[in-house]
Amino acid sequence: MNSRIEPTQASPYLADTHEVSNLSSELCDYNMYTEDAALQEAVQREGAQWAERELTEFGKMTGSADYLELGNLANKFTPEFDTHDRFGNRIDLVKFHPAYHQLMKTAIAHGLHASPWTAPGPGAHVARAAKSFLHGQVEAGHGCPITMTFAAVPALRLQPELAGLWEPKVTARVYDPRNVPVEQKQGVTIGMAMTEKQGGSDVRTNSTRAYPLGSGGPGQAYELVGHKYFVSAPMCDAFLVLAQAPGGLSCFLLPRWRPDGSKNPMQVLRLKKKMGNASNASSETELRGALAWMVGEEGRGVRNIIEMVSMTRFDCMIGSSAGMRMAASQALHHCSMRSAFGKVLNQQPLMQNVLADLALESEAALALTMRMARAMDQRADEHEDLLVRLVTAVGKYWICKRTPNHAYEAMECIGGSGVMEDSMMPRLYREAPVNAIWEGSGNVQCLDVLRALSKTPTVVDAFFAEVSKSQGTHTGLDRYVASLAKDLQDLRDFEYRARDVVDRMALALQASLLVRNAPAFVSDAFCHSRLEQVGHHHYGSLPRGVDSAAIIARATPKIKGSSGR
Repeated sequence: MNSRIEPTQASPYLADTHEVSNLSSELCDYNMYTEDAALQEAVQREGAQWAERELTEFGKMTGSADYLELGNLANKFTPEFDTHDRFGNRIDLVKFHPAYHQLMKTAIAHGLHASPWTAPGPGAHVARAAKSFLHGQVEAGHGCPITMTFAAVPALRLQPELAGLWEPKVTARVYDPRNVPVEQKQGVTIGMAMTEKQGGSDVRTNSTRAYPLGSGGPGQAYELVGHKYFVSAPMCDAFLVLAQAPGGLSCFLLPRWRPDGSKNPMQVLRLKKKMGNASNASSETELRGALAWMVGEEGRGVRNIIEMVSMTRFDCMIGSSAGMRMAASQALHHCSMRSAFGKVLNQQPLMQNVLADLALESEAALALTMRMARAMDQRADEHEDLLVRLVTAVGKYWICKRTPNHAYEAMECIGGSGVMEDSMMPRLYREAPVNAIWEGSGNVQCLDVLRALSKTPTVVDAFFAEVSKSQGTHTGLDRYVASLAKDLQDLRDFEYRARDVVDRMALALQASLLVRNAPAFVSDAFCHSRLEQVGHHHYGSLPRGVDSAAIIARATPKIKGSSGR
């Protein structure tokens, strides 16, 4: 007896069980720039109107599905390290996935590493910040070597003969990842090697020694011996390094290859195992008589790199603001499509509260970042220069510290799918703490604020002159600023209470910028929730009276075929 049952055409369920509905979709194939009202307004307001067409084209590229996939691939296939080639020659070679190289190539081709230096003028820093903000939403790790290359130029200019040799290749819009001497390249990248095991942020305790090969002094050759515990982007062509010269801690430019074509003995011991920033290689290195040239005055190493540090901290603001924007965009997009309990998520009051709160935080971070970009463009003006000196530390501290919980809350809006590794959210979440720790952690930023207040008291006047531009337009903000001004009159125990004061400085400036420039439904919600409540609690604790629907509509990116509910 044959018991086999033949399938019939009446059995479609063998392949499909049911019709699937109520699904979200990938946020892709949209224009990151034109779908970001807050960014467009900031570009116009802060002086980069001339870059509108370029930014529109750039936003279309960064929002495309194919380009967003580069960020995924660069983090899925992480860097690999070879100490030697197959013949036993020391090479210290870090290998990257092609997606990483494409991201680097694009960033350099569009001037993210140098455009304000090669084409200075009104809005130059603003336009670069806007592009970096868009590119950072695709992928964050490649931004590290781009930032360091950008920030190295002011330090190199302290030593004109070195700048004359290196700056043309540093600023060239050519990406050449080959592990070959700089003489064989048209374009190069610059890294930093500051941190040592025993010091961390306290670089004055560095023990790496610099031995002069001749008379010594600025621009002269030395050999460096020591250990650097965190060297990000070890594939860069040269590094700015701190080391102890006979006259004290000094700054040096150290290339990967010597001028004679031999390998400079800056030897990579291993790549770091990081929880985030996976696409970017970070390493531990030993300097075994590595050739380097002194940059700036001997014994003034920290002072000589301070401008570089300021630039990298500003880029941390851009990077964390970009992370916030992408996290908010992911949550807003998902909740515009997904329904629960019979209603689209972004139409449900409690979810509206959360989404609007995330959007407020993102817009405030962007507003402060872009205002600082304009200050960098206008540093010839004393007021703008003082803002850069003070607010770079304030903004870096506040924006970067607000990002991790923002990423988590956005992930929770998406739910279980947001925890899956095939989503962008885990990468955003792992990336979120990085900028808060790199380039000086929160306490270091607060101490830098204290140092600025003590050494240059006029920064306080500049700060309140900027905040007071909104005076009389929002009573809650006026009261908040008056209370802050009173507390800043006495700096006796500032170090102990620094975080509280710097928190309030950041919020006062963000609120002032939004009151002056954003729609009333945005600025009122920000002031009521951040200034008038007793502290800002978890995201989603906006008070009554906030127009959450308007805030959500303003911030939600639209894609082709989206209902935009």
